[in-house]
Amino acid sequence: MALPSKIIVTRFSAMGDVAMVASVLKEFAEQYPSVSIIMVSRPLFQAFFEGIPNIKFHSFYPKEKHKGLKGIIALKKELASEGADAIADLHFNLRSRILSALFKFSGLQVKQLDKGRKEKKELTRFPNKVLKPLKPTVERYADVFRQLGFQFVLQNKLIPNQLPLPNLAHALFANDDSKKIGIAPFAQHPYKVFSLEKMQEVISYLSHNNVDVYIFGGGKTEQTQAEKWQVLYPNVHSTIGRFKLKEELSIISNLDLMISMDSSGMHMASLMGVRCLSIWGATHPFAGFLGYGQTLSDCIQVEHPNRPNSVYGNKSCLCDGTEAIDLVSSEMVISSINQIIQKKGS
Repeated sequence: MALPSKIIVTRFSAMGDVAMVASVLKEFAEQYPSVSIIMVSRPLFQAFFEGIPNIKFHSFYPKEKHKGLKGIIALKKELASEGADAIADLHFNLRSRILSALFKFSGLQVKQLDKGRKEKKELTRFPNKVLKPLKPTVERYADVFRQLGFQFVLQNKLIPNQLPLPNLAHALFANDDSKKIGIAPFAQHPYKVFSLEKMQEVISYLSHNNVDVYIFGGGKTEQTQAEKWQVLYPNVHSTIGRFKLKEELSIISNLDLMISMDSSGMHMASLMGVRCLSIWGATHPFAGFLGYGQTLSDCIQVEHPNRPNSVYGNKSCLCDGTEAIDLVSSEMVISSINQIIQKKGS
C-alpha cells in the first residue's frame, strides 16, 4: 500500500501535549518533505506550528461551531474538502474518536494513539507500584505515523531554533553580559507547583547574580505574582499578559536555560531547542511526559515510594506527610542551575 500523501492530524489539547506534537511534526516534515499535514487543534496553538514546512493549520472551536456531535460532523465536512488520505489521531478522546470514525466510514485510513493506560496505572498505583520508564509520549505520537507505514525515527535531540525577539522584548535583553533564564513557575494542578516562597528564593538568587529572569505562563492571579517579583528584584521581567504565544516562543528561543514544572513551559522550551531544568512532585518523568530532547539528569525531584501517584498531577501525593513537590528545596534548584551556568561559562 502506498504511503499517505496528505494526513489529517488531531490533537485538540492541552497546551503541553500540542507543543510535543509540534516537536514530532517538525522532525516528520524533515524526513518526509513530500507529505502534507493538516493540523487540527485550538486556534491558540497555531503558533507552535508556524515555520514547519508542509503544515496547514485548521482551527478547532469546541465551544462554538464544533460543539457536540453536530459540531464534529461540521468539522468532518470542513476537513473532507482537504482531500486527505489518512487520519493520525494523536488525542484519542471522545471527539477525536468520533471524527476518526466518520472518516473511516468514508474510506480513509485511520490510526490512533495508544495512551498506555495499563502501564501508567501500574506506575501510579500503591502498593505494588511498577517504577520503570514508560514509552515517551513523543514516541507514542510517532508510533501512529509508523502504523501508517512511515519509517519514522525520532532523534530526540534539542535543535536550537533562535528567532528574532519581539520589538517590545529588546529592552529586556539589553544586558549582553548577563545569562538569560526563563522560569515557568505555574501549572494547572497545585500538586505540580513548586512552592512560590522557594521559587522566590531562586529568583532572588539569580537576580543578584547577573541573571536576567523571565517569568512565563498563567492568568491574572499568576500575572499579579510575577509582577510582584518584578518589582521586588532587579533583572526580573514578567512576560505574562504582555506577549502573544508566538512572541513568547521567540523570547524562549533566546534563553540560555528554562526552568519549569512538569508543564507546557518545558515543552515550549523543547520546541525552541532550549535546555530545561524541570521540577517534579506528584508526577514523574517515567510516565513519558519529559520534554522532547530533555534529559532525565535535568529533572529535579526527590524519589519516594509514593511517587508518582498520578500521571497528570491532579491528586495530592503525600510523602511521609509532606507533599511530594515540597520535598524539593530551593538549594537543589540553585545548585542545578549553577552547574549548567558554570559549564557554559567555562
